Amino acid sequence: MGERTYSVDIGAQHVELPLVSLNEDLALALLITVDMGVAFMSTAGAELADILRPYKVDIVATVATMGIPVVVEVTRHLGLDQYVILHKTPKIHLADAVSESVRSITTDADQRLLFDRARIKDVAGKRVAIVDDVISTGASTGTALRLLRGVGADIVVIGTLVTEGSLWRTSLGEDARLVRALGSIPVFRPDGAGGLVEDWNG
Repeated sequence: MGERTYSVDIGAQHVELPLVSLNEDLALALLITVDMGVAFMSTAGAELADILRPYKVDIVATVATMGIPVVVEVTRHLGLDQYVILHKTPKIHLADAVSESVRSITTDADQRLLFDRARIKDVAGKRVAIVDDVISTGASTGTALRLLRGVGADIVVIGTLVTEGSLWRTSLGEDARLVRALGSIPVFRPDGAGGLVEDWNG
């Protein structure tokens, strides 16, 4: 049996995403930005930048690791130079980082988002866009919002390549209105006969 995939348009680009089971009740279509190639990410970054441009963003932020190709290309296409990264892995320069706890759908343990105190000056009082590869449960995005607002950032828009399901709307509450996406995908549930069915509410 071949690999199961899901077809989706991400902006102007059509891709086939592999379907991977997280557990016996849930499967996801995986968008792995670091495997998508330079041309795909450049086009996606340009299209997302076009959506974000009216918000007059001063700087773009993302959550490592899969958001890094997104933030680089969006920043480039907005004509900006600097971006900021919220890390999930401790690094030597993050020993005194600002932090918030987070648990994402693809990680089976609690983590912390870490933000370098030396970069606070780059976001405090600035119009900030948060970008990411996928917004699913909204956990990482919500944590990024709390952390960045806590150091004085004005979050004006949230951009993503795709939204997944709809749990993020409840999780983000009022902030869900800030989300702009190039595409959307469901999560998937077993159909009882060896197949999977789309779940847009999960």
